[in-house]
Amino acid sequence: MSQPKCPICGRPAEPAARPFCSKRCADVDLQRWLTGGYAIPAVENEDGPSDEPSEED
Repeated sequence: MSQPKCPICGRPAEPAARPFCSKRCADVDLQRWLTGGYAIPAVENEDGPSDEPSEED
């Protein structure tokens, strides 16, 4: 079975920093989460319901 690779740089993962190879790669991943680098873009649906109140309310 092959050793898992670091998702940031591709080097072999180290048990102490798993699934990363080092604390540096773990910090790079954390920074991406905190700054929205892993955000999933939303697609607005113009025909669907909205959160805004209608004029009838």
